[in-house]
Amino acid sequence: MGTRTFRTAVVRTPGGPDAIEVIDVPQREPGAGEVRVDVAAAPVNPVDLGVVGGFFHSLGLIHQPHHTGLGWDFAGVVTAAGPGVDLAVGTRVAGLVVGFDRDFGTYAEQLVVPAADLAVVPDDLDLVAAATVPLNGLAAAQVVDLLGDPPADGGRLLVTGAAGAVGGYVLALASARGWRVTGLARAGDEKFVRGLGAGFTTAAEPGWDAVADAAAWQERALALVRDGGVLVGVRPNARPAAERGVTVRVIETRADRVRLADLLARTAAGELPARVHAVLPLDRAADAHREAAKGGVRGRYVLRP
Repeated sequence: MGTRTFRTAVVRTPGGPDAIEVIDVPQREPGAGEVRVDVAAAPVNPVDLGVVGGFFHSLGLIHQPHHTGLGWDFAGVVTAAGPGVDLAVGTRVAGLVVGFDRDFGTYAEQLVVPAADLAVVPDDLDLVAAATVPLNGLAAAQVVDLLGDPPADGGRLLVTGAAGAVGGYVLALASARGWRVTGLARAGDEKFVRGLGAGFTTAAEPGWDAVADAAAWQERALALVRDGGVLVGVRPNARPAAERGVTVRVIETRADRVRLADLLARTAAGELPARVHAVLPLDRAADAHREAAKGGVRGRYVLRP
């Protein structure tokens, strides 16, 4: 009997969407604490465009000898479980695979991952929508954790990139934390931003108590924070230098089963946005990257293996 294989999208030599290949790799059985998941959906995120384009290779963060896996988050169904696992075969789950330097990713027909990193998907949330939550939802939750509670003498928070995948979650989560939130976005995104309970602006002046820089404006965002305020960024490899007594914090997204379960439940309840722009088969991963690179899309391209 031959070795069982499955299909996955990888990049050997980065060079943009044309560098993406779909290859066959051997199936692996789950070990202790692991499960194998048949992937139902895997979103295309900006970080994936950076991997395919060679940005993270140029920073020395990727050293794979043969190929680099693509994709960070996913949703699917458990098909096999190793010893010590509390997830039954047939359970619908979503999760996050972190780190740049790996030969596997979520653009795949299946994954073997630690069960402790997965959250169960609510019955009333479809797997395509659920797949868009882990990376951006957990990033936004960490942004809000780093912001903390609003100060008693002021709680004005500006969110850059407020209509983007991370920014949209920050709007809702920070409002629930007690911040008085204003979203900075394009004029065409006003309805979406206000629909999440936030104020809206297309231009911002300095003086905010805190800025959540979901758009990765970096120093431009820092300039909008009042003296002694807080800036939370989303690029762990590029922390702006603090000035004027501003506290600068930067997220480093990680798997969090409990927090992800809460985010999925809130998405199922309609409290958080599930934004899917289009669903494409795995074979069209390169097309999804080309379209995503054009920008301006409010929602994710999602690959269905």
